[in-house]
Amino acid sequence: MSTLTASRVAPGLLLGPDVRLGENVTLGAYVVIHAGTVIGDGCTIQDGAVLGKPSLLGPRSRAPASIPGPLVLEAGASVCCGAVISASAHIGSGAVIGDHTFLRAGARIGTDTVVGHGSAIGGGVRIGDRVKLQNSVIIAPGSLIEDDVFFGPLVVVTNDLTMGRHTPAGSPTGVTARRACRVGASAVLFPGVEIGAEAVVGAGSLVTGDVASRAVVIGSPARHVRDVSEDELDRALPGLRPLALGDAEEPFEAGLV
Repeated sequence: MSTLTASRVAPGLLLGPDVRLGENVTLGAYVVIHAGTVIGDGCTIQDGAVLGKPSLLGPRSRAPASIPGPLVLEAGASVCCGAVISASAHIGSGAVIGDHTFLRAGARIGTDTVVGHGSAIGGGVRIGDRVKLQNSVIIAPGSLIEDDVFFGPLVVVTNDLTMGRHTPAGSPTGVTARRACRVGASAVLFPGVEIGAEAVVGAGSLVTGDVASRAVVIGSPARHVRDVSEDELDRALPGLRPLALGDAEEPFEAGLV
């Protein structure tokens, strides 16, 4: 039996128990907010969005049966029309979740990050601050996207080389995209690859191995063609130290809490 009840706060609004709405929250029509969801001050939820959706897995799914905790939207976050965000996800302040985007359980989106229309973010994926994911990006579970990364439209991140035939003991491995790297439209990133800081992956590339910091790769499979010049580095990035080629990466610590 559903625990949702109708509310007069907005047209067609359905609320679960223990939902927490902050001050000055803007709600569109026919929004559904499931039990325990926390929405911070000044958030905007557009028409038809579903927040805090409980997970429902197939009988042979290897995903965790549940990840504890409610969905949390920090102050000033926006969720656009028709987006679906699962329980236990976390959306940072000022982030924008595009129309018809789907975030699975445990996904974490950083401050001022934009997730474009029709994207799908897998369970437990961590995305840092000021990231720009354009339309229809797919990021598989187990992936880490650091601060200031750019993904063009239709980028696909995969996590299973066996295409569904790994053993129960197997653990799908996502992709790591380091600080301020850029990935062009329709690129495909193979499981386990790491894209180095300030690296560039050309549109349509098939990335089967690691890409060094500041390397530019293109093609199928992707190959190194040159390095990012000093003039091409984004000097405006907060806290980003320009890396020399071959420098060790620093641990990722995004401000998601």
